[in-house]
Formats: sequence, structure tokens, C-alpha cells
Amino acid sequence: MLKKPESRNAWSWVPSLYYAEGIPYVVVMLVSVIMYKRMGISNADIALYTSWLYLPWVIKPLWSPFIDLFKTKRFWIVIMQLIVGAGLAGVAFTIPAPSFLQYTLAFFFLIAFSSATHDIAADGFYMLGLSENEQALHVGIRSTFYRLSMITGQGLLIILAGYFETHSGLQPLDVTINAAPKIVNERVILSDSIKGFKEQNELKIVASATSLNIPVATGNKAQIDSIIFSVQTHNIKNGSVKINNKVPALPVLKTVPADSKKIAGNVGVIGFQLSKKPVEDKDYVINLDSYSGAKDITVIEGTRLVFNKSNWNKPAYAVFQLDAKMTGGAVTAFRAISGDIAWAWKITFFILTGLFLSFFIYHFFILPYPAVDKPKLQAGSGGVFNEFVRAFSTFFKRKHIGLILTFLLIYRFGEAQLVKLASPFLLDAREIGGLGLTTGEVGLIYGTIGVIALTAGGILGGIAAAKGGLKKWIWIMFACINIPHVLYIYMAYAQPTSIWIISSCVAGEQFGYGFGFTAYMLYMIYASEGEFKTAHYAICTGFMALSMMIPGMFSGYIQQALGYQHFFIWILLTMIPGFFITKFIPIDPTFGIKNKK
Repeated sequence: MLKKPESRNAWSWVPSLYYAEGIPYVVVMLVSVIMYKRMGISNADIALYTSWLYLPWVIKPLWSPFIDLFKTKRFWIVIMQLIVGAGLAGVAFTIPAPSFLQYTLAFFFLIAFSSATHDIAADGFYMLGLSENEQALHVGIRSTFYRLSMITGQGLLIILAGYFETHSGLQPLDVTINAAPKIVNERVILSDSIKGFKEQNELKIVASATSLNIPVATGNKAQIDSIIFSVQTHNIKNGSVKINNKVPALPVLKTVPADSKKIAGNVGVIGFQLSKKPVEDKDYVINLDSYSGAKDITVIEGTRLVFNKSNWNKPAYAVFQLDAKMTGGAVTAFRAISGDIAWAWKITFFILTGLFLSFFIYHFFILPYPAVDKPKLQAGSGGVFNEFVRAFSTFFKRKHIGLILTFLLIYRFGEAQLVKLASPFLLDAREIGGLGLTTGEVGLIYGTIGVIALTAGGILGGIAAAKGGLKKWIWIMFACINIPHVLYIYMAYAQPTSIWIISSCVAGEQFGYGFGFTAYMLYMIYASEGEFKTAHYAICTGFMALSMMIPGMFSGYIQQALGYQHFFIWILLTMIPGFFITKFIPIDPTFGIKNKK
């Protein structure tokens, strides 16, 4: 009989393990939102039900001791990957069902619970399967592959589902929106029929125009809102809007004083309908999305239009709006698709099922069998309840626990506030202290350049900690996570207009955060050392979440009271308590160093 390997090269399992860890989270928390939106669920129901799906990750420290008490971490990893795969298959099978919302939510809860359990086991296995030096070296690698799973979920999976939507159903129809300063504004007319329409032999989507010109200008918000209200009312009366498979009640126009100084971006409308009466007695759902061009032109009404035998020739209108901050010309192409949405998402989830079954098979054979990976509840030990209590009590009874918990709560005190207001600062008008960027520019700078810098900082931080140890680097990393906040102070006072300058400042702050966060991750590992390593690390992650939640809750109020300039100064000053805590927290000088004596 072959001897089971106690160790393997970390590159053979760490990247795949943490990639597998991130996929279920992004599917449950982000992909589900888009799927339900495409399936016609209301925003209120989407927000309510998908928020509850976060619960297993919030309370996972409560059952983390069981992962230590029963079976091995390796066992929990592979079995949870199998259950996640089964849950994904359950979602795929129930999407076409009439009561798909209830069924898919049940399977999403199964996936969420299994994924949270997988997180506990994976983090514990990471600490058992690698030496301290290897843990320090690969902490940036594991974070990188976890973030890659986020990109996969938010990008590739959505693109895949969109591809299936586009290649099923009726032929897509493309429309182009042109925004330019010197064009004549076209009058908005909501007609009961498309001008010049003639019934055709082929069933397809037709539009009142395939190209629309909208002047780059701002209008009184009250007037813009009245146009949107008229379109909403028209579409609902014609049965072109369905939420939760039901026609909603007519909207109520929000009262905005006619002399209000509030402004909004200019708008234009295009009407859509079918080319002939459909033979099948079913709903044809048309989704309207942008697929190329500027991100400053959006559809604010009419993104999902429903046609059937009774309203196929009654135009439903979509409202296109320009960003109020636009000053130059732009062109955006939109695509109206009527694919089989349920089928598209079913296939997408079947592919995810196959992916997780592959993870299960791969890790079943590749994960090592560390000698220390043993269940704590064995013959001669106390009862389950006693061991459960002991897992918690040993953590909170450890020496210097007050300093440890304080460090976990305030190390990122400034960053927890900054992360909530960084994007609003970039978007807000220059007149109120912001930088006046468009949504597309923020997506490029903060969502792309910033993420790359964050990832690079995390990788370099892991390499540095592996060479010098946590104690040597923690001061430098604490400085790196806090001092770059001066870049936001600079931007708040100077209000630069150069995209290169703003990008450099954001990238510098995010690089510092990635580099400095390495110390936080390693200290959680260090603070989890002991008999119940897995359970203790899960408790630390609970305090990590709390350290971001509490400061973030009141950061908006502080910013409103102080303004952006003083708010960023305040954030820089909040590093002072962390300075003293970092000085006094206990750290073994040899922790993380290779070949320590």
C-alpha cells in the first residue's frame, strides 16, 4: 500500500484551494443577484433574500470548533467541495421551475453554509500543511488566487451567462446612442405604434430607431423625472413590465419643485416591439445592455421588457441617460437580446457544477496528509460539549488576549473608513470637494488599476515577511497601510484633474494597503496557534469582519460633518492608537522566518 504523502509543493494545492474557496462566495453573494435580476425578481426581494445568504459567513465561528473536533481538515475540504457541487447542480435543475425563487434560495443557503465550512477547514489546513515560513511566503499567493476567483465570478461567469442568453431566442438587435455637445435635441414622443411599422414573416425584435442622438447637456431634474415617469406608466399599462412574474402597480411621480436647482443628465427614448404575433403562448423577455463604448451612457428605464401574444405590437420604451458630469462626446452601443434566460443560467450553473466536481477530484488526490491534521475529539477526551466550550475558552483565556483583540479591531481602523468613502469622493462633484470623475473612470482607476496594485502589494508583502519574519516587518507594514492616506489628503486639497495623477495616488494607497495587510493576515495565523488552530483562526476572522463593519458604519456621518479634506486628515490621525498597540502586541521574533532555530 502506498504511503500517503504528508506534504506536497504548496504550488500544487494552495492556488487551487483558495480559488475554490472564493468561487462559492462570489456566486452566492454577487452572481445570484444578477441571475435573479435577469429572471425578473424585484430589487426589494433580491436585496432581502440575498442579504440573508451572508448569514453563514457571519456566524461561522459558532460551529468552527466542530471542524477541529471531528474528522480531519482534509476531509472537511473535499466533502464540502462535493456538497457545494451538489448545491450548484440543485440550482441548475430548479431554475426552470415555476417556484424557482424558493427552490434556488434553498440551494444557495446549502452552498453558503458549505462554503463557510470549507473556508474554516481550508484556513486550518493551510496552517497545518505548511511551515511558518511557507505560510508567510504564500499568504500573498493565496490572497491573489482568492481575488482571481472574485474576478471569475464578477466577470467571466456573467460573460458566459450573457453569451448563452445572446445565442438563444430571437436574433439580437443593436442600437447606438450618440452623445455630442452640438446636436439638436430630439423630442420625446410615446406613440402607441412604431412609425412605418409593417408586420414581417420572421419573428424578431424591431425598434423605432437603431441610432439615437442625445445632446450633452443637463436638465432640470423635475423635467427629467417626468419623462421617466411617463415611460414607466406607458410600459406598465401595456403589460411590458413584470416583476416576480406579475404586472406591478402604476408608479407615483416623486414630487420635485419645478424651480429646484437639482440637475440630471439628458435623456432620450427608443421604442421596441416584436415584428409579428408570436405562435407560442409564452413571454418573450427582452433585456437591454451596453456591450461597447462609453460607460457614461446608461439605460435607466426599460432594461427588461416583456412581450407576448397580447402586447407584441404595443411599443415598450427604454430611457437612455447621459452622465450629468459628461462634457465631451461619446458613443455607446446597446444590444437588445431575448434569449432563453432560464436556460442560459441553467447551463452556466451546470458548468459551475462540473468545475466543483473537478476541484473535488483534484484535491481528493493532491492535498497532502499532514501528520498533525487529526480530529481533536478522540478516545479519552471529554464530551463534545466540553470540547466545544474548551475550543472557545482556550482562545479567550490566552495571554494578552486583550491586546490581541484590540490589535485585530484597530489595525485597519483608518482603512475601514476610507474604503467606504473612496469611490464617493472620486465621483462627487468638485464643487462639494470631490474629483468629479465619471462612473467609467472610477471603474478603471479604483476597480482595475487599484486592484492590480493591491494584489502586487500583497504578493511582495508575503515575500518580505518570509525573509525577515513578522516581528521585523510589522512596523513597516503598519506604516504602509496608514501613511499612504496622505495621498487622499493631497487629492482632497489639490483636486487634480489628470487621470494619471489620480490613478497614481489610488494605486499607491492600494499598494500600501496590500503590503500592510500581509501583517494582519500573518498575525491572525500567529494568534491562532495552539490546539484548536482552525477554530481560533475562524474567531479571528470574525473580529476581522467586525473591524471593517463598525468603523464603516459611522464613516459617512464623519465625512458629512468634516468635509473630505478634514475627513482624510482624521483618517490619518486614527493610526495613532494602532501605533501604540502594535508596539506592545506579543510576537515571537522567529515567527515566519525560514529555518528558525
